[in-house]
Amino acid sequence: MKKRVLFAIVGMVVIIAALSVIKALQIRAMIDQGEKFVPPPETVTTAIARTESWETELTAVGSVTAVQGVTVGAELVGKVEAIAFEPGTKVKKGDVLIRQDTSSEEALLPGAMAQVKLTKIILERDEKMAAEQIISRTDYDTAVANHELAIAQAAAIRATIYKKTVRAPFSGRIGIRQVNLGQILREGDPIVTLQTLDPVYIDFTLPQQQLPLLRAGLPVRVTSDALPGLAIKGRVTAVNPLVDAQTRNVQVQATAANPGEKLRPGMFINAAVELPAPQQVLSVPVAAVLYAPYGDSVFVVDDDKKGAKVLRQQFVRLGGKRGDFIAVIDGLKEGETVVSTGVFKLQNGQAVVVDHRLAPPFQKSPRPENN
Repeated sequence: MKKRVLFAIVGMVVIIAALSVIKALQIRAMIDQGEKFVPPPETVTTAIARTESWETELTAVGSVTAVQGVTVGAELVGKVEAIAFEPGTKVKKGDVLIRQDTSSEEALLPGAMAQVKLTKIILERDEKMAAEQIISRTDYDTAVANHELAIAQAAAIRATIYKKTVRAPFSGRIGIRQVNLGQILREGDPIVTLQTLDPVYIDFTLPQQQLPLLRAGLPVRVTSDALPGLAIKGRVTAVNPLVDAQTRNVQVQATAANPGEKLRPGMFINAAVELPAPQQVLSVPVAAVLYAPYGDSVFVVDDDKKGAKVLRQQFVRLGGKRGDFIAVIDGLKEGETVVSTGVFKLQNGQAVVVDHRLAPPFQKSPRPENN
């Protein structure tokens, strides 16, 4: 009985050992096959790194500001008697916007004018009497003061009447009215907005490192998502001498013509300051760059000893962009061929086949169609 059990145990050990050897041989064969496996070449498109002359630009985002813009308000307390403008229309400097009730002032004005006349008569009479020394100098000075006071009181009433007729302080376009007939206005209450829309200011900021490149008169190109395909030209008119202590940016103001009033105050815009000296750069398509936290790289296509195409991953330092292209500052030589699409699926040393039939067109000023 013991011999049978012993034979059974020995048999099981032999079977397990045999299975282990067979499995180890299978795994080793798979490993050898994997080491000898060569993946098929990946089909790629390529582009050649070329030296080009780019116009140097300083780009920023900003907003549109009216050269003259104000919310017209009431100077004095009074009831709105007439509204003389249509919302959204153009007005000229001096055009009447609203009239307030001036009946009380107009009622007081004749009495003030009569007082001016009376004090003038008294002054002329006292002047003759003072010359003959009939009255004292004090009486004459009092007559002079009374006449001047009467003139001042009449002028104050006229000024009140004038201020209650609110006029446009400059030419521009009127906004939406904020008053109604019969409304009692207090001092400073808004009446309507008034904006000068041609020309307009373009306000934006640039880093302090770019301050030495800025000066008045440089051309500025203005674009906006609200105006696709439209580029408006302007020029730098002012550079703020004060640098923001928190952001270390300097404020720049450009002036641009605005025919058709397409740019409106408060609109978000993109501004590009064009510098006079062009820059020589080595450019490749943006799609050729593999971006990674540890460094950006491109895949250079080389020929191996057998004449096949293989990839070499090359880390690069990048510069500015122009449409579909990006400048390479360091890490790449002119004339080298780089993979232009699908770089995220490639690896160093991989074999490739170049096929340009599906190569996308790269442009410096792309205009994507809305499909």
